[in-house]
Amino acid sequence: MSQDDALRTSFQVLTEIAIIGHLADTALAQNLPRGLSVAGFGVLNHFVRLGLDGESPARLARVFQVTKGAMTYTLQRLEENRLVTSEPDPEDARAKIVRITAKGRRMRERGADSVRPGMIALLNAIGADEFARALPFLVKLRQVLDAARD
Repeated sequence: MSQDDALRTSFQVLTEIAIIGHLADTALAQNLPRGLSVAGFGVLNHFVRLGLDGESPARLARVFQVTKGAMTYTLQRLEENRLVTSEPDPEDARAKIVRITAKGRRMRERGADSVRPGMIALLNAIGADEFARALPFLVKLRQVLDAARD
């Protein structure tokens, strides 16, 4: 494959991933429990997926590549609903540590459960083997892009 063809193909792959991300976020937003935004679900899922005890708002903003203001807004909504708590960082009195609550973990599970029918439909349409074959490439792509942003 020529370099021009390879560049065209890689651009097409990233375009497809972006479109898939948008479609998935839209479907997620339509199915999440009332009061839970896609951004809020992302934060709750981040804590559960990585098994985190706590995270600073600044670090969360960097992880999600949003402004501190946008993350502050998301965290405030989550805290208002008692899905996370925010407390002073014992190592830096100027900073805060955000922690997911038991209610937040339950809400994350409700959110994940809400997309289960859509996931089953995707598995039926595409097949579990196709998903399994795609995963190593997608993980590697995410790792390369993630390393490049730091």
